[in-house]
Amino acid sequence: MARGLKKHLKRLNAPKHWMLDKLGGAFAPKPSSGPHKARECLPLILILRNKLKYALTYREVISILMQRHVLVDGKVRTDKTYPAGFMDIVSIPKTNENFRLLYDTKGRFRLHSVRDEEAKYKLCKVRAVQFGKKGIPYLNTYDGRTIRYPDPIIKANDTIKLDLETNKITGHIKFDVGNVVMVTGGRNRGRVGVIKNREKHKGSFETIHVTDALGHEFATRQGNVFIIGQGSKPWVSLPKGRGIKKTIIEEAQKRQEAKEAPTAA
Repeated sequence: MARGLKKHLKRLNAPKHWMLDKLGGAFAPKPSSGPHKARECLPLILILRNKLKYALTYREVISILMQRHVLVDGKVRTDKTYPAGFMDIVSIPKTNENFRLLYDTKGRFRLHSVRDEEAKYKLCKVRAVQFGKKGIPYLNTYDGRTIRYPDPIIKANDTIKLDLETNKITGHIKFDVGNVVMVTGGRNRGRVGVIKNREKHKGSFETIHVTDALGHEFATRQGNVFIIGQGSKPWVSLPKGRGIKKTIIEEAQKRQEAKEAPTAA
């Protein structure tokens, strides 16, 4: 009988948002255990080979990583299947590039290019605030960090702004009606909007109602919501489309216009 963890991942069982072709082999890279869940992350090999196209093969990715060219959240990572996840900063100093991992409105990871100033911090959702040994308060974040002696105002579900060089909290946003959020799970993943109201259900999941910039309203669970800014102004730059989901008809019209534009020119 098999003992321990599975070491392989079949291509057909890989998360759909990785967008691996079905006939490209039997297996997919299995993410290492790390700060993000296996089905909510993007292994470094897929970032370098499939997204950025800096490598053609598995072996080329390994040689790039072993030369210590790739940093995640300011730390060199040499593990080819290291799980990078939402809000992580992937830096490649050799090419002077920084990317923040965000979702597009179809729920897929988007490598959003950011400037050097913005690459110095990330936003972290607070999972829990607790007391440790000798009554020392600490908080846990969504990406597995433990930060001691936080501001007593910070509570679970709030968002903190973390300086990646010093690992210190430089600001925080309360989980409150009127603040801008990005949805990180469920069918509305990748959509951005402002919290309109909260529905509390005792003994069940809390429902959050969100309105996007065009006035479309949708609802999701509290666990799927990540505060990204105070009021309607996000603290991080957003990818193309700014988290506004288009209908199939609107997308078709946009494609048609793009097709007709060169012919008109």
